[in-house]
Amino acid sequence: MKLHSINTGFFKLDGGAMFGVVPKSLWSRTNQPDENNLCTWAMRSLLIEDGDRLILIDTGIGNKQSEKFFSHYYLHGDDSLDGNLKNLGFHRDDITDVFLTHLHFDHCGGAIEFDAAKNAFRPAFKSATFWSNEEHWRWATQPNPREKASFLKENILPIQESGQLKWVNINGNKTENVFNGIDVFFADGHTDKQMIPIIEYNGKKIAFMADLLPSTGHIPLPYVMGYDTRPLLTMGEKELFLSEAATHNYVLFLEHDAENECCTVKHTEKGVRLDETFSLKSL
Repeated sequence: MKLHSINTGFFKLDGGAMFGVVPKSLWSRTNQPDENNLCTWAMRSLLIEDGDRLILIDTGIGNKQSEKFFSHYYLHGDDSLDGNLKNLGFHRDDITDVFLTHLHFDHCGGAIEFDAAKNAFRPAFKSATFWSNEEHWRWATQPNPREKASFLKENILPIQESGQLKWVNINGNKTENVFNGIDVFFADGHTDKQMIPIIEYNGKKIAFMADLLPSTGHIPLPYVMGYDTRPLLTMGEKELFLSEAATHNYVLFLEHDAENECCTVKHTEKGVRLDETFSLKSL
């Protein structure tokens, strides 16, 4: 098995929204905002080579929305999904599986593209199976008012209409061996049944943290996004997961941290805290 970090680009979100009730005087120590109180965030995917499978975890925001839509998020940088796949010697048609941690637009937007010739949306990975779970799919296609703006039907419905969609089975809060050597932890605080893949790699467990832990700045338990639908539940899930990660020395792969690809955490008198940061290539 080989793992590759794929940065699909950077965007900006309001710092206060990203840290909820935590004061700016505290969160700005780790995530410095610009003059408009916006912080830069990565949209980092993970590519897994495993035998004849090429698995992509999350797809970034894509490029099919309107200029007005993208203007709210200040996309910047030279990185792209296609460009970084090419740098590794791959094409999107080589992808066999697209695993979507959840269906918010910055995680699944790149899964669907617009076909101008047919004036229709279609899967951007024509050879891939797309993986979600039934409970989150129902949550996303029948959205609550709080999340409705994050679940865009053009990102979601064409996946099912293509016939390329399959479900990950839910077994409590963890499902084992979804793929060879890959388990899934289910987290409900950010959105219902978000999936956190845990990959056995070189004798270590690599956890793709998605929005359970957006950045190293979110490690202390109260540092919970204002976007989370159930913030107290997020705190409990973080406490459980980060405690296990500290005890068993998990590598945490960070989807949204603009500076750090990976980190480890450790137990301290103040609770679980950051230990080390490093690149995926260093493993």
